[in-house]
Amino acid sequence: MSTPSYSVIGTRPIRHDGADKVTGRAIYGADFQMAGMLHGFILRSPHAHARIKRIDTSKAEVFPGVNAVVTTKDFPAVDDSKIVDLGEGNTPLRWARSNVLADGKVLYRGHAVAAVAAVNAHVAEEAAGLIEVEYEVLPCVLTAPEAMKPDAPILHQDLKMKELGETTGKVSNVAEHFRHVMGDIEAGFAAADVVVEREFNTATVHQGYIEPHNATALWNNDGRISIWCSTQGSFVVRDATAAILDIPVSQVKVTPMEIGGGFGGKIPVYMEPVAALLSKKTGRPVKILMPRQAVFEATGPTPGSYMKVKVGAKKDGTITAAQAYLAFEAGAYPGAMVGPAGMTVFAAYDLANVTIDGYDVVVNKPSTAAYRAPGAPNAAFAAESVIDELALKLGMDPLDLRLKNAAKEGTRRADGPKFRRIGCVEVLEAMKNSEHYKSPLEGSNRGRGVAIGFWFNVGLPSSCTLNVTADGTVNLIEGSTDIGGTRTSIAMQAAEVLGLKSEDIHPTVVDTDSIGFTGVTGGSRTTFATGWAAYEAAQDVVRQMKERAAKIWDVPSETVEQAGGVYRSNGHSIGFKELAARIGETGGPIVGRGAVNPRGVGGSFAGAIVDVAVDPETGKTTILRFTSIQDAGKAIHPAYVEGQMQGGSVQGIGWALNEEYFMSGDGRMMNSSFLDYRMPTALDLPMIETIIVEVPNPGHPFGVRGVGEANIVPPQAAVANAIAHAIGTRLTRLPMNPPAVMEAIWQKSTSPRS
Repeated sequence: MSTPSYSVIGTRPIRHDGADKVTGRAIYGADFQMAGMLHGFILRSPHAHARIKRIDTSKAEVFPGVNAVVTTKDFPAVDDSKIVDLGEGNTPLRWARSNVLADGKVLYRGHAVAAVAAVNAHVAEEAAGLIEVEYEVLPCVLTAPEAMKPDAPILHQDLKMKELGETTGKVSNVAEHFRHVMGDIEAGFAAADVVVEREFNTATVHQGYIEPHNATALWNNDGRISIWCSTQGSFVVRDATAAILDIPVSQVKVTPMEIGGGFGGKIPVYMEPVAALLSKKTGRPVKILMPRQAVFEATGPTPGSYMKVKVGAKKDGTITAAQAYLAFEAGAYPGAMVGPAGMTVFAAYDLANVTIDGYDVVVNKPSTAAYRAPGAPNAAFAAESVIDELALKLGMDPLDLRLKNAAKEGTRRADGPKFRRIGCVEVLEAMKNSEHYKSPLEGSNRGRGVAIGFWFNVGLPSSCTLNVTADGTVNLIEGSTDIGGTRTSIAMQAAEVLGLKSEDIHPTVVDTDSIGFTGVTGGSRTTFATGWAAYEAAQDVVRQMKERAAKIWDVPSETVEQAGGVYRSNGHSIGFKELAARIGETGGPIVGRGAVNPRGVGGSFAGAIVDVAVDPETGKTTILRFTSIQDAGKAIHPAYVEGQMQGGSVQGIGWALNEEYFMSGDGRMMNSSFLDYRMPTALDLPMIETIIVEVPNPGHPFGVRGVGEANIVPPQAAVANAIAHAIGTRLTRLPMNPPAVMEAIWQKSTSPRS
C-alpha cells in the first residue's frame, strides 16, 4: 500500500499560541480578573477518616472582610439515583457532590468541608480557620489489601459490592470485582516448561502539573453561571456543575483558560460548584486558587496498587498462559483505574489462555483521577517485569520473546475486542534495530532494560467550525483545551484538506456556548477526534467553495475539482485565496461545520529502552540513556509527537525511581510539596531519544493514533528490568528509590544463595 503524500501533515510549523506563551501574554486561570471579585478559601479536613458531628461557621461569618460561608448544606437536595459523567466515566451524583464538600463524613485528609469568600485571599484563609468542626475520628485504611480485609473499617455503608457483574448486597470497601477469561488457564500452565509468578506494589503518585487548580465563578442575577477555569474539559465542568447545583446545563457557561499541565488530573471538578455557591450568596464573582498542599492532598492522584502476575511459557518461548490479580486503590470513592489496567495488562501479546481479576477498592486517600493511560503503567510494571524474568530463565533475548508472542491484526484481547491494524510488531522491531539496543553497555553495576506498553485510546464527540475570511485565511473554532499543541495539530488537518499553509488557519478555543459539545482533552483523543471534526468542517468548506467557483464559471458544481487549494473545471482555475476574496459577490459567508463521534480510535503501542548505573554504596540509580519508541499512526506534527514521548518517559522515570505519596499511619501525606515530592528535573536525566513508528490507523482519515498516553506505560518496567540486570536481583515495589535499592542489594548479599 502506497504512503499518501501530504503538504502540511508531517511538517513542523511553529505553534499558533507560542508567542503568547513565551511572552507571558497567555491568560491562565489564576490571571483572570473581574470587577468586584472576591476571593475564596476552602477549609479541609485534618483527618483521613472521621464523622462530622458539628460545623459552626458563626465566627467566620462575622469576621471583618468576609462576605459568605458555605457548607454542603448549601447544595440542593440530591437524587441518589442520578448519575453524572465526570469525564472519565459515570459516577453517582451524591459521591461527586460529597467530594466537592464533605457530607456527613470526611474520607481523606484534605477533604473539603467548608468555604469562605472574602475581600482577599488572606482574609478568607484566616476566616476559614475560625470555622469550628467537631469530628469523631475513625480508623483509616490506606492500601487495597488492607481495605479488603473482612474486619476493615468501612468507608461507605451504602456501597454494595458488585461481583462479576452482579450486585451482591454485601457492604464492602470493594466496589467491584470483574474478571476477563479467555481459554483454559489451568491447561495453559500445565503446558508450560517455565512459570514465573511475582507480587508487586506501587505507591500513589501525582501528575505533578505546575499550575494549581483554580476557578472563578459568577452566578449572575439572570440565573446564569459563568465559570473561568483551567480544565481539560469545559463541557465536563459545565455538566458536572449543573448536576451538582441542580440547574439546567443551559444555565452554565464555562470558559476554558490556558492550562499549565493536567495529564488527566484536571478533568474532575473540585472548586467550580463551591465558587458558584459563594457567588450566589454574595452576588459577586468569586475566585478560588488551590494551594499546592491541597493539590497533593485533595485532588486525584493515580491509584496505588497491589498485583500478582503469573506467566508460563514453553522452552521455545511460546507463552502458554498469563494470569493477573489487580487490586487498585480508588481513593475515597469508587472509580479506581483498574478497568483500563485489566484491558491493557497483557494486550501486547497474542495469548490463548488468560485470566484477569480486577478489584476496585476504596481507601482513605483522595479519589483517584486519570494520569496518562490510567492504570496501564501499574499493570505493565508487573507484567513486563515477569516477561523479562521469563526471558532470562529461557535464555532468550527479551525482545525476541516479545516478538515471538506479539499481538497483531486479528489478535483478541482478554477483555473482548479484536485488534484491527496495529503496530506492536513494528515497535518491537524498531526497538531491536535501534542504535541504542545494538550498542554495547560496559561497566560494572550497569544494566539495560526494555518494556512495551499499550493504550487503547478513546474517541468521544468533537465539534469544529471554520469561517472563511475575504483575505483567504480561515478562523477555526474548537472546544478542545490545548495542552500539548493541539491548536496547531488540528489546524494542520484543516489546512491539508483546504490546500493552505498551517499559518493560514487561526485556531481559537472557545467557551461552551460558542461551539458544539466536545469531549475532554484526554485519552489521546484530541488530535484524533477534534482533528477529524476539523477535517469534516474543511470538507464542508471545499464543497461550498466548489459551488462558488461553479457560480462564477457558470458550470455544474459537480464538475469542479479541488487539489492543493486550486479549484478547476473545464479549463477554468482559481486559487483558494482568490476565490475567498469573491465570497461576498457569490452568496456571502462560508462557514464549514464538523461534528463527529468517532469509533475507529486505533490503539497505540510504545516501547522503552533504558540503560542505568546503580551505585552499590548509596543505592542511587542514574539514567544513562533512554529511548522511547511509539506508533503514532501518522505523526501530524512530529515535534509534538516527540515531545509527548519525551514527557511521558520523564514522568515514567520519576514514577519508577522517586515519586510517591509518603503516608503516615493515620493517613497524612508527609511530602505534600514539590520540595519533598521528588520529581525528576533536567539535571537528573539524559536527553530522551525518540523513534516514531508510523502504522496508519485505518479508522482515521489521516491514519492518526493518539500519542499522549502509551509512552508513560513502559518506562517503569523498563527501569525495573534495567536495575534488576545491574544488581542481580529484582525490585517489585515502586518507587525504586535509593533505600529500596540498598535493601534489595543487602538482602541479596545476605541470602543463603548469594
